[in-house]
Amino acid sequence: MRVLVTGAAGFIGSHFVRQLLSGSYPELADAHVLSLDKLTYAGNTENLAEVAGHPRHTFLHGDICDRSTVTQALRGIDLVVHFAAESHVDRSITDSAAFITTNVLGTHTLLRSALEAGVSRFVHVSTDEVYGSIPEGSSAETDPLDPNSPYAASKASSDLLALAFHRTHGLDVRVTRCSNNYGPHQHPEKVVPLFVTHLLEGLRLPLYGDGLHRRDWLHVDDHCRGIAMVAGRGRAGEVYNIGGGTELSNVDLTRRLLGVFGSDWSVVDRVPDRAAHDRRYCVDTRKITEELGWAPRVAFERGLAETVDWYRDNGTWWKALKP
Repeated sequence: MRVLVTGAAGFIGSHFVRQLLSGSYPELADAHVLSLDKLTYAGNTENLAEVAGHPRHTFLHGDICDRSTVTQALRGIDLVVHFAAESHVDRSITDSAAFITTNVLGTHTLLRSALEAGVSRFVHVSTDEVYGSIPEGSSAETDPLDPNSPYAASKASSDLLALAFHRTHGLDVRVTRCSNNYGPHQHPEKVVPLFVTHLLEGLRLPLYGDGLHRRDWLHVDDHCRGIAMVAGRGRAGEVYNIGGGTELSNVDLTRRLLGVFGSDWSVVDRVPDRAAHDRRYCVDTRKITEELGWAPRVAFERGLAETVDWYRDNGTWWKALKP
């Protein structure tokens, strides 16, 4: 099997590639991987350093919006796992153009080219943010989409495009929607690595608004394992939620990180909330559990401690990325 992974030098994509080539996913055993990445600020070839010389791995520097690059990349490909996306909500509020270009037009380029190339399967990786904020309960895959940020709207658009290519053209598309990821190699603009690296540097922590926004936390390894299961045994035209089962307010998350470092609340600054800040996300994961047998394995306490240790041990990596 030949697998194209887009956004392969990013946080989640690189983890997927490293684990796939290590033999962690029986559904994709012995697959040859072509990693495609534009290498924006969020893509880092160091994330793929441990597989750089792997006999079943090839890296291609390119943009999913470029039709000729995508056509070249898809030659002989059996499966596409599409991670490539602009993903930082704050950046989408400041300038949404890149989000529409990459997340919508880039996804369309991939879908169109995959159809023409005769690709067997296409896994489109999305987010729980497409459901919008919910005050209680959990979002099921059949719930209506109600995105609020430009980022979430661009991802919802790409979800609908992907599913439309299945219904209209018969392309085997499978969509995953995950909750908030954390783990090693995450860019320090996101809240966990931002707060961890600030604490390592002795800096103050900027907490949005009242800090009562709630998120469900999912370790990147559990997320990628779920994606591999969907790629191998999921059903065409279906959506699968992947959630970690650890729902915390941002205040709770901050307190846990402070506890790891032995710090107290005196290092936290309340900063103005961002526009249209969704209050709460939570996804119903019964479908992927019942159909594919997936369940999270990484307990949040252990995953957070190991993540902190990784950033503590890899200062050179993250210091090069922080402004």
